[in-house]
Amino acid sequence: MKQSNLRKLAAAGLLCAVAVVGSVFIVFPVLGSKCAPVQHMVNVLCAVCLGPWYGVGVAFCASVLRNLLGSGSVLAFPGSMCGALLCGLVFWRTRNLPATLAAEVLGTGVIGGLAAYPLALAFLPEAAAGVGFAGYVVPFLISTVAGSVLAGILVAALRRSGALQAMTASLESAR
Repeated sequence: MKQSNLRKLAAAGLLCAVAVVGSVFIVFPVLGSKCAPVQHMVNVLCAVCLGPWYGVGVAFCASVLRNLLGSGSVLAFPGSMCGALLCGLVFWRTRNLPATLAAEVLGTGVIGGLAAYPLALAFLPEAAAGVGFAGYVVPFLISTVAGSVLAGILVAALRRSGALQAMTASLESAR
């Protein structure tokens, strides 16, 4: 069991690094928010390979690192973590990729966007004053839809090649 946890922790660290590096190179501003679609792709990969709790942990760590590196904002926390949790729980219960992708969009775009508003009021008062709830939902939706499309393509390709089954078997084999 320890070996399985170590493998999952190593995979989580790798996915966290992908999210952080991806957010440095693939980021675009929308209405004062920094959209990082690679984070949403990583959320789905965590859901499929590691489960919801590792996904939330990866999202949290990536958000911390992105903030420390200046490639993210405090708004990265609710968006990435809500999306990671919801898509992880949906995949855990259904094993359905389209439902998982939709859960990532709903979790990040709507729930995370709404949760970002109070944080923006507390930490970015001048930016949040002129923007209502929709001002966070729209950019979060744009980012998460782009990341979910990337994730859907990647997971489908990994499934077709058999690599996804090998990866998940490797992560679970030491149990």
